[in-house]
Amino acid sequence: MDDFLAARSQMALSLGFHIIYACIGMVMPFFMAVSHYKWLRTGRPVYKDLTKAWSKGVAIFFATGAVSGTVLSFELGLLWPEFMKHAGPIFGMPFSLEGTAFFIEAIALGFFLYGWEKLNRWFHWFTGLVVGFSGLASGILVVAANAWMNSPAGFDFVDGKYLNVDPVAAMFNKAWFSQALHMSLAAFASTGFAVAGVHALMLLRNRQSEFHAKAFRIAAVFACIAALLQPLSGDLSAKDVAQRQPAKLAAMEALYRTERSAPLIIGGIPDDKTGQVHAKIEIPGLLSYMAHGEWQAEVTGLDKIAPADRPPVAVTHYAFQIMVGIGTLLMIISLVYFIALARKRSWLEKSWFLKLFVFAIPLGYIALEAGWVVTEVGRQPWIIYGVMRTADAVTPMPGIAWSFYLFSAIYLSLSLIVIFLLYRQIKMVPVLYSSGSSDLKKTH
Repeated sequence: MDDFLAARSQMALSLGFHIIYACIGMVMPFFMAVSHYKWLRTGRPVYKDLTKAWSKGVAIFFATGAVSGTVLSFELGLLWPEFMKHAGPIFGMPFSLEGTAFFIEAIALGFFLYGWEKLNRWFHWFTGLVVGFSGLASGILVVAANAWMNSPAGFDFVDGKYLNVDPVAAMFNKAWFSQALHMSLAAFASTGFAVAGVHALMLLRNRQSEFHAKAFRIAAVFACIAALLQPLSGDLSAKDVAQRQPAKLAAMEALYRTERSAPLIIGGIPDDKTGQVHAKIEIPGLLSYMAHGEWQAEVTGLDKIAPADRPPVAVTHYAFQIMVGIGTLLMIISLVYFIALARKRSWLEKSWFLKLFVFAIPLGYIALEAGWVVTEVGRQPWIIYGVMRTADAVTPMPGIAWSFYLFSAIYLSLSLIVIFLLYRQIKMVPVLYSSGSSDLKKTH
């Protein structure tokens, strides 16, 4: 493995792990805040138990997210020094603000974890809400920095120099809103389905658990609302990519030739040598409409992109298909859930219904990772789109492959520790919380 590939692989590995920790840390505080609010309003012990149990999960993922996020911060400078040399002064503002949000989150989490019976009850609840909103703000700010890489703004690039820097314009670049919205909804959907699925699994084992029934309901509502809204944000993102990054859109859809009334491709096996897509399903004109709002609009294909500027088509296309396919499946599960709530409440206790959510436990995170593959691989060969190539930004230091192997072992170990801690927390529910084995029928 050469050093350039090793640097890219290490960054991909770090991002791949961190994004899961970060998303759970962003979303679970909101579940915690809802259950806490329900306890304050109803006085039912099950909600207090649930809040305390979820707060331990929040603490675990806050700690692991802090570690993996710190590693990423160092990697940006150590692996990509040329990039940070020029980009740091331009898009440093969202990173600085993210640090502020992180410290607010840490302080609020401390108040929440140790404030039971010590703080005013509603102020205590408010600190949990601050944990959620500060975590969400952190995620949005980091995504804004990534969006700048896809849509550079806030500077003039003249004769190889970065002049007239405007950090505010850089942070609020043209891509930040669509990316932040899409990522935030993805975080709620993926984490919501994972948490709901875990509690659905526990309900399959113990139908009398009021604790898991309440937990399932809270997580499922968040997940299903986010999954139903996600296609709208996806449409916004697709139109944005079509305007700013036509090469990425062409790779996503494996569109080798520029076309009017371009078809939307479902599935397919791209062949770069022949410029064909085999085993595909086409919906005529739909790509033109989704990208530009007109059925006859022209969509730029890879034939208009210089070969040296084309992203890897197969990886980008497959990742996009996985993301959209899973997103569609989660949307269908969400519709089934809301139909059950509105008209078919007997479904809520059926094994097949709970198994749908168990099946969905990993799906949201698979789609999440696939989406980031589309974002990052689809931008290649650029680290700053249209300005700096990834190969020009990498460190000249040798031996990066050994660093990649070391960090692979570290992240694997960290993940095993997190899985063990979460497994222990779930198994301890009947022991620590009296509501963990109460009557399920009381919840409906």
